[in-house]
Amino acid sequence: MSAAEQPASVAVRGKRADALRNQQTLLSAAAEVFVASGVDAPIRQIAAKAGVGIGTIYRHFPTRADLVVAVYRHQVEACAEAGPALLAEAGSPLAALGRWVDLFVDFLVTKHGLANALQSDSGGFEALHAYFLDRLVPVCGQLLDAAEKAGEITPGTRPYELMRGIGNLCVGRDGDPDYDPRRLVGLLLRGLRQEQP
Repeated sequence: MSAAEQPASVAVRGKRADALRNQQTLLSAAAEVFVASGVDAPIRQIAAKAGVGIGTIYRHFPTRADLVVAVYRHQVEACAEAGPALLAEAGSPLAALGRWVDLFVDFLVTKHGLANALQSDSGGFEALHAYFLDRLVPVCGQLLDAAEKAGEITPGTRPYELMRGIGNLCVGRDGDPDYDPRRLVGLLLRGLRQEQP
């Protein structure tokens, strides 16, 4: 059957799938740019990274706040989905936790500019924060539980407190090229390790 002979519903579904893939590519590119340059990065930089025109970005996301919120949600989902995948493929639960924390740090860099991008919409920010906690605290807990059961970390670390600690370490990055939160997050993770007798 040729494309012209396919039922309209098949063509629409295919088109929607393509549009969704394109949007995901655009969000991934925007996330990379936001991590490197902040949420105030020029839209043309995002368009170049995604390989699309500026008009395409504005067609999907009419305002910068729309784009930042979409990237935020995209990154939350990527972090949530990465946890179980990393546990399945990493050499150990602790290695999976370390790789997940790297993704989480990238996410936090983008999240930091979210409040400014939303400006006066504090209700919108609070709803996104609740979404973030609902999706990511259980994933972090799953990684911590696996590492604890494997005897790789000291028991008792709560997921929320670890995520909050990592977040606090990431806050100091703004405007200080000599501050590397990843180094300090690495020290924090090493401090979780179970001491071998």
